[in-house]
Amino acid sequence: MHDLTSVPQTNPVALYRVRDAMYAPDMLIAALVHLDLFTWLAEHPSTKEEVCRSLEITDRPADVMLTLCAAMGLVEERQRVFHLTTVAREHLVKGSPWYLEPYFASVKNRPVTLDLLKVLRTGKPANWGSQETDKDWHKSMETEEFATQFTAAMDCRGVYLAQAVAKLIDLSRYRHFLDIAGGSGIYACSMVTHYPQLEATVFEKPPVDRIAARAIADRGCSDKVRVVAGDMLTVPLPADADVHLFSNVLHDWDVPVVRQLLQKSFDALLTGGMVMVHDAFLNAEKTGPLHVAEYSVLLMHSSEGRCYSVAEMEQYLQDAGFRDVTYGAGAAARGIMTARKG
Repeated sequence: MHDLTSVPQTNPVALYRVRDAMYAPDMLIAALVHLDLFTWLAEHPSTKEEVCRSLEITDRPADVMLTLCAAMGLVEERQRVFHLTTVAREHLVKGSPWYLEPYFASVKNRPVTLDLLKVLRTGKPANWGSQETDKDWHKSMETEEFATQFTAAMDCRGVYLAQAVAKLIDLSRYRHFLDIAGGSGIYACSMVTHYPQLEATVFEKPPVDRIAARAIADRGCSDKVRVVAGDMLTVPLPADADVHLFSNVLHDWDVPVVRQLLQKSFDALLTGGMVMVHDAFLNAEKTGPLHVAEYSVLLMHSSEGRCYSVAEMEQYLQDAGFRDVTYGAGAAARGIMTARKG
């Protein structure tokens, strides 16, 4: 059995980025070739809202597109207005002698590019992996086959990421750990391994609850980690935990749902308890890191969410009633934000 306290000798972040960033080039193609974003911004420096109105695109994907452009050094936001940088003016604006649109136009009909264009215009996520026969991610997770495959994908990532969370956040004074939408239970198993006084609950909807129970048993953690079936979007959270975890969960949802889930956490958490949000966070200015801005494109494509900045998440936590918000860097370009109740 794998030791959940062990760490590899090498850093896999470059390998994570191969998968996390794979949709970012298609977003640049959509912005340059299909929307002609850069020529338009050269003539009309604008707020995000003005960009949405003029290009007839929606807020969430426009936010992701502009954040990616900022992280790539193509735009700068000054007093909420986006301006082109010199590199964008020289290479991405029609009429420049170095204009690169024809270089990208030959690949403008890539399936993911067209998917992203549709998401930009409608705000609705595309099918998982751009497969015509697949449903969107949320609906696909209700089927046993897809849920098993996707949970396994998140589990193999969690074996590395969870131990970093356990080492960064001191849970020695807590007693009951609630892993909300905890997938395979890898984070709950890792926490009880690092902190023997902890008991844990994984809160998951069917069929993932059954997948989690099997994975927890295979790791020999069933005596410390239980599974409770439930949909976090429709029912209250279990009210017996003094520490909550949202790990790579909130990035799948748009702002109203993020706020709803944090409020549910605050309401259910024991007084004096702590909430942990483990995710890929943008910096407060939303100018990077590039890895996270790229990953946000993938999330925008296939889910209802995106990557949030530390400033945005701090505000959502405070609005839910939490206080003492902190941020710490984790593994593989992820971070952990914590806040307390009472």
